Amino acid sequence: MLDIKWVRENPEIVSKNLEKRQDADRLKAFNQFAKDDKEWRELNVKVERLRAERNEISRKVNLLMKEGKDAHSLIQEAKKIPDKIAQLEERTKELKIKNELFVSRLPNILHESVPYGKDEADNKVVRKWGRIPNPKFEILNHGELIEKKGLANFDDAAKVSGKGFYYLLGDFALLEMALARFAVDTLVKKGFKLTQVPLMLRREPYAGVTDLADFENVMYKIENEDLYLIATSEHPMAAMYMGHIVKEEELPVKLVGVSPCFRKEIGSHGVDEKGLFRVHQFNKVEQFVFSKPEESWKIHEELIANAEEIFQKLKLPYRVVNICTGDIGIVAAKKYDIEVWMPREKDYKEVVSCSNCTEYQAVGLNTKYWKEGKREYVHTLNSTAVADRALRAIIENYQQKDGSIKVPSVLVKYMNGKKVI
Repeated sequence: MLDIKWVRENPEIVSKNLEKRQDADRLKAFNQFAKDDKEWRELNVKVERLRAERNEISRKVNLLMKEGKDAHSLIQEAKKIPDKIAQLEERTKELKIKNELFVSRLPNILHESVPYGKDEADNKVVRKWGRIPNPKFEILNHGELIEKKGLANFDDAAKVSGKGFYYLLGDFALLEMALARFAVDTLVKKGFKLTQVPLMLRREPYAGVTDLADFENVMYKIENEDLYLIATSEHPMAAMYMGHIVKEEELPVKLVGVSPCFRKEIGSHGVDEKGLFRVHQFNKVEQFVFSKPEESWKIHEELIANAEEIFQKLKLPYRVVNICTGDIGIVAAKKYDIEVWMPREKDYKEVVSCSNCTEYQAVGLNTKYWKEGKREYVHTLNSTAVADRALRAIIENYQQKDGSIKVPSVLVKYMNGKKVI
């Protein structure tokens, strides 16, 4: 979230940011927030004045009583003040809760390089890599192919868990593990620390790392518990330093998380109905960094470069896209996506999301570092390394005419030497 003190001091920046995001509802509400916040501050001044008045009257009463003089009228006046204070404090408490809730829902301040636009059609392609394949045979649906070959089971998964779940079997399950191990090894060599994370988080830390709307729209709640299944390992990695003050010399902290991810969202038609692209549960390798503010934009470019390196070694053609102001979520200040080429649809599909969240999550989690004797908020960054949807890209780009699937050369050693599935 944004720091409420900073919001008070920079209303023009917040307003312009909401205009960039084309968020008319929040912009209108921000104008009301300004009025409510002004009232809150004025009421606090009145409360302090009343307390000072009460103290002054008490001083005068004590003085009169010492002198043996009548203090009845002052005592009666003093008795009225606590009720006045209580009334004002009730209103200030109401405004404080309202204002803090509103600020917690304000989106992050966008970086100047984020392109202006309304939706994903306005996202800007930054660069492309790889040769687009031109197969001379019909590419089979990835879900149907691996199910037919006994490498996945969607129907029985739907029977026991519902749509959006799957069993991976045999060599394809091994391929999924090989992909994760390859990504982990690549990142560990770059100084990332392998991190196994809790698969559930309490609401307090979760509210610090994500959009509050996600509690209803994305995340699974554990019944009768203050726990939510994680939507990505980014979230527990960010929450690991909740309430911490990190030493400056410890930054950047670079982590690579491996975990299942649980999400309510799901594709509703076509190739999404039976397959690996939009599902309720999937595995993902995630990059996460705590950094000093002055280093975060450089690190953002490093994270997307790491993800690109992985997809280049997999020899999967892709493009990098700079997400526009109308399509970016509220947590990121800037976000790149990597979209990989899917030959069957002859289109690019998103497989990596890479965000600089600046201090937005750190404010919500109260994660700071020492800088020249003062406590400052860290910046947090995250990026997918690989997720299960990359398996779909492998199936389509490495599919052969006979329905077999070549194993990308960098994964062969993780597949015990197997080159074809």
